Amino acid sequence: MAIKSMFDLTNTLEIPPFSLNKNAKLELYSEAVQTLTRFHFENCQPYQKILNKIGFVLDKSHRLEEYPFLPVRLFKENELVSVDRSKIVKTMTSSGTTGQSVSRIFLDRATASNQTKALAKIASSFIGTKRLPLLIIDNKSVVKNRNSYSARAAGILGFSMFGRDVTYALDEEMRLDFDAVESFCEKHRNEDILLFGFTYIVWKYLFKPLRESGETLALENATLLHGGGWKKLFEEAVDNREFNKSLKNVCGIQKVHNYYGMVEQTGSIFMECELGFLHCSIFSNIITRRADFTECAFGETGIVELLSLLPQSYPGHIILTEDEGEVIGEDDCPCGRLGKYFKIYGRIKNAEIRGCSDIYT
Repeated sequence: MAIKSMFDLTNTLEIPPFSLNKNAKLELYSEAVQTLTRFHFENCQPYQKILNKIGFVLDKSHRLEEYPFLPVRLFKENELVSVDRSKIVKTMTSSGTTGQSVSRIFLDRATASNQTKALAKIASSFIGTKRLPLLIIDNKSVVKNRNSYSARAAGILGFSMFGRDVTYALDEEMRLDFDAVESFCEKHRNEDILLFGFTYIVWKYLFKPLRESGETLALENATLLHGGGWKKLFEEAVDNREFNKSLKNVCGIQKVHNYYGMVEQTGSIFMECELGFLHCSIFSNIITRRADFTECAFGETGIVELLSLLPQSYPGHIILTEDEGEVIGEDDCPCGRLGKYFKIYGRIKNAEIRGCSDIYT
């Protein structure tokens, strides 16, 4: 395998995650995407075959929108690796319903480390750097295997770095452990605390049991981070506003941050700002495309393409998702964060039905 230099993230990891304007970010990405594309071309044979097949010429100058993307489904059908197999320390898998194939993402130590560092930079810019008492809306058995992670387990472990006195709210049967949760709330009733869970699990296994039992929890001082599973909530006519309102009614939660992310680009998540928009950090970017794959204008709904600087052990730096979204603007969100900001509207029609990383089956 012809290993060549990867893009060096050292300096980028020192930059505040929402501090680069359009021109500065374009300069960063012009070098990074070219370097990553060449690296994966030279070290991942299937990726090389794809680029050769479509006639992509590496040595020409390209706009970011012209670089080839990989549909996320390719990661379910192929094992795509750009480093020697002996360097792989962790395998990530997406979740799927029974009988479905899942994505398998292979991480070397450097890629896994950069994912953790980027996640820390992004999330801490929203919730601060202080480690807070953490209540995880899930059960601890999800994270038992430390060599092969589901997207659900990776999310739990990734966000656990922001917490202390980590407590799981659900038992092994996915039932709400009222005693454990109430004890946690009482112990930390005068402190700021952090809750983390996948959207559908929070809804089904925290909110619904509380609503049905008439119980309430004292979580007025909590910040909730959650993501994934919106398809099932939309089927129940629950949107982001209804979700937040419902949790406030049974828990008193005031601060809620939704996030969007893919197992194929773990670490470079998109956090929701106070105004309800998802934001690209310096580690990620978004392009939306029409059905013919031409680039959408701002304010136009299209298929979501995601770019990330983090994937180095596998060619996942430019992926085409199966989601629809709309880029609202760039550098001018009233929240003050620079970069593109956008909305996700769910799965594209006729896309493969998939299990979300947060769905318990």
